Amino acid sequence: MQRTIPPFFIAVICVLLAMMTIQSGASIAKQLFPIIGPEGTTALRLGFSAAILCLVFKPWRAFPPLGQRMPIIVYGLCLGGMNILFYYAIERIPLGIAVALEFTGPLAVALLSSRRKRDLFWVACAISGIVMLLPDMKGEESLDLLGVILALGAGACWAGYILFGKKTGNQSSGGMTVALGMSVAALILVPYGAISQGGALLSWEVIPLGLLIAIMSSALPYTLEMIALRNMPAQGFSIMMSLEPAIAALAGFIILAELLTIWQWLAIILVITASVGSSMSTRKDSN
Repeated sequence: MQRTIPPFFIAVICVLLAMMTIQSGASIAKQLFPIIGPEGTTALRLGFSAAILCLVFKPWRAFPPLGQRMPIIVYGLCLGGMNILFYYAIERIPLGIAVALEFTGPLAVALLSSRRKRDLFWVACAISGIVMLLPDMKGEESLDLLGVILALGAGACWAGYILFGKKTGNQSSGGMTVALGMSVAALILVPYGAISQGGALLSWEVIPLGLLIAIMSSALPYTLEMIALRNMPAQGFSIMMSLEPAIAALAGFIILAELLTIWQWLAIILVITASVGSSMSTRKDSN
């Protein structure tokens, strides 16, 4: 008798693979920084990602009218800002810590939309985790302050990406929205990367890695997440995505040999706890 794999199990595998590919892609991207910098790496990622997504979703078939384009433009700017600021951040601080700090963006959106008093506990967890990650200026092994600020800035862009993504989602399908937003981001940051790094972006040593980063950080995980969302509740998806800072820390350790202190791991766990708690509260508020 042939056994079929439960859809929920497939969804769990897809979410885990999506998180692993995203963070592995970030780890590979960091290895390109000495050659083409964060600017060039961002340009390759966004340029190739926009091309792939446009070929797949063909957004020109349902291009929004003139009066509805501003939310998509802002959405794309937030997407681009999130990418470049995150790459600037991981140039200075470990990957796992940068992801934990970046998570403050979606976490703030979830918590600020809730009116439950018990959610103050999740706010306290998030703030405690962030405070624990703030650099000790007197310590020899303290985090880079600018790297922390850049990661928090990426989180702010992530919050804008979520808010304007919801507005644009009412006008077009999810795939077309991402393709259009990625194109807006590419139009801004590809020229910036080209001016900053010049002919280095056209090196055959760099282009295959740029394409790999685009596939691993955008095209593949987005596809996997869409499959997951069709086979599991939104709450379960949000809770699983909350594990991303830990997966990022593991990817940073395996690929980049980035070691975190016990204190930093505790801070990441607090941010994950706050994210899981806010996801559960959001579900309760919607019922």
